[in-house]
Amino acid sequence: MKGALSWPFMRLYLLTLLYFSANSILNVIIPLKGEALGASNTTIGLIMGSYLLTTMLFRPWAGQLIHRYGPIRVLRIILTINGLALLLYTFTDIGGYFFARVLQGSCTAFFSMALQLGIIDALPEKDRSQGISMYSLCSYLPGILGPMLAIGIWQTGEMSVFAVTMIVIAVLTGLVGFTAYMKQEQQPEQAGGSSSSNSTAIGMIKATSQLIRNPHLLKSSVLMLSASIVFGAVTAFVPLYAMHVPGGSAAIYLMIQAAVVVAARFLLRKKIPSDGNWRSSFMMGTMLLLTVASLCVSMAATAGALLLYAGALLMGVAQALLYPTLTTYLSFVLPQDQRNVLIGLFIAMADLGVSLGGIVMGPIADFTSYSMMYMICAIIGAAMLLLAYDKSGMLMNKE
Repeated sequence: MKGALSWPFMRLYLLTLLYFSANSILNVIIPLKGEALGASNTTIGLIMGSYLLTTMLFRPWAGQLIHRYGPIRVLRIILTINGLALLLYTFTDIGGYFFARVLQGSCTAFFSMALQLGIIDALPEKDRSQGISMYSLCSYLPGILGPMLAIGIWQTGEMSVFAVTMIVIAVLTGLVGFTAYMKQEQQPEQAGGSSSSNSTAIGMIKATSQLIRNPHLLKSSVLMLSASIVFGAVTAFVPLYAMHVPGGSAAIYLMIQAAVVVAARFLLRKKIPSDGNWRSSFMMGTMLLLTVASLCVSMAATAGALLLYAGALLMGVAQALLYPTLTTYLSFVLPQDQRNVLIGLFIAMADLGVSLGGIVMGPIADFTSYSMMYMICAIIGAAMLLLAYDKSGMLMNKE
């Protein structure tokens, strides 16, 4: 094996799989425990959304620090902190989960940026899309068995099993992470006489202005933000919504969606554009899949489980294609000297969307219903079809 499938990169993909295993369990356990304790959808959405909201806030800063100190050094520090966050879940209740989610979210900002920027910097241009797709694939692979494991843990009524599971995941992640190596890792920058915090702040301010001024970044970020709201609403509330669907199972839904994401990202990884050109038909087709998937989930409360699972299948394909396509596209068209920070800002928009999927859609579900909430998600997806279409061809040429 060579390129994106060589052994050093396979170890990074294994680390990604282990790191996100805990979240595939927590995404089911937290809503179930919240409902059991009488928490509203608003409260559950806030706790679920706090994870990626924190990730979003730390993401641009993470890009700066990784550029300065190198991905491996940063990776080892945040893996230690992440282990402590997982330990918090073993002895706290729903209130303590909020703090643990915030701590874990800050770790995820640095983890995902270190892995993705390390992969982008180490691989030649022709292999970038495969590397990003494999990273994304492994981040979703735990979602195939994680939900079923979480349901099994919940049904035993023994939270000690949950505690042991979190501890084992933390230890294994640390062992793999501390032996990881990136062959072409960037050399850390020397800290000069000027304040590094000032340069970081200036870099983030400039990056934020690029979100408005750079058409490549703006269009990609709005598409990712909107789609991520839908993904976040699914993650936060399907464990509860599935109970209202005749014959529905949250574990089966989440397993189908994760399995489709994994299969599509592996089988279609070479189909993802990797030349820096904007493909309107490809992006519109992806957003159409997202829209139809949301409609299926919305109507499943009356139509039954088959429509729910059809929504899982379509949602999985859309999720598999959207993120690596936009990330790869931006890796080509963004200015080289600002690429790391701007990609960090783009990923922050994805985090914000998933967070809003819980924080904003929770109150909507409280005041209306889960079905109406997912219908609103379908409307968001339909609106993005117009944005994905590039009539002027403005984004077809690199700057």
